[in-house]
Amino acid sequence: MLTWIPVSIAAASFQTVRFMLQKVLSSVTLSPGGATFARFAYSAPIILAALAAYLMATGQSLPHLGLMFWVFATIGGTAQILATVCVVALFKQRNFAVGITFKKTEVIQTALVGLVVLGDGISPWGWAAILIGLSAVLVLSKTPEVKGAWWQHLTNKASLLGLGSGVLFAFSAVSYRGASLQLSDLDPVFRAGVTLASVVSLQTVLMLIWLALKEKGEITRVWQARRVAVWVGLTSMGGSFCWFWAFTLQNAAYVKALGQIELVLSLLASVLFFREKITVREITGMGLLILSILALVLAI
Repeated sequence: MLTWIPVSIAAASFQTVRFMLQKVLSSVTLSPGGATFARFAYSAPIILAALAAYLMATGQSLPHLGLMFWVFATIGGTAQILATVCVVALFKQRNFAVGITFKKTEVIQTALVGLVVLGDGISPWGWAAILIGLSAVLVLSKTPEVKGAWWQHLTNKASLLGLGSGVLFAFSAVSYRGASLQLSDLDPVFRAGVTLASVVSLQTVLMLIWLALKEKGEITRVWQARRVAVWVGLTSMGGSFCWFWAFTLQNAAYVKALGQIELVLSLLASVLFFREKITVREITGMGLLILSILALVLAI
């Protein structure tokens, strides 16, 4: 069946809308931390309620969550928080479409993290894809208004935030896989639901503590922005659910490849909603990055 195709497109669509809403919140109302917290705060109750309903309907009980599960979940959850903060902060530096493109380097960097942490091998075609991706990053790293050699722009704030988010998302993905493997005796869908609910709950608590200590009044502002922020939570939940659903129906490499439609959606959002201009350099860089990502996921 081809159900995974519309489900994957739905996941990418949910994710694009979520980042659009977070961009609006971060530029008008909330700090990057507050916009990130909104994602977890407004999705956690719904995710927990859905898991509770599933348990009641199936008569199952929550599994034992051991120490290693929580180690992986904590590393993955913390990395995802920091990665999301980087992406939201990046929106203040570059336009929406380029911000999402930088974030998409997570696919390339996940291969590198997997090689270092898990010893996963990379084929020659995989390395070729990584080199194409590197060239794309070099193109995107230079902002239109700044002059000078390309290597001088790899350390600008936009480049560091974009690449940093990719590294953090890569560590998050590897850690979530590790946490899920601790529950390998469960049904894949149930395992994904338990892992998602545990991680989102943990992230909500961590963000509550951080904002209470470091950003006084931001929690109140998140509540005051609830008319928009609640949609951040709902789209986050919808996107996560669809990604997990698609992964149960089809090889993850194909799902990730199709998921790159998010870049096209973000480009449309950048032009149609935020009225931002896309330069030839940025289109070239995004095109190279799309090519490298597609080549990489197909080589895995």
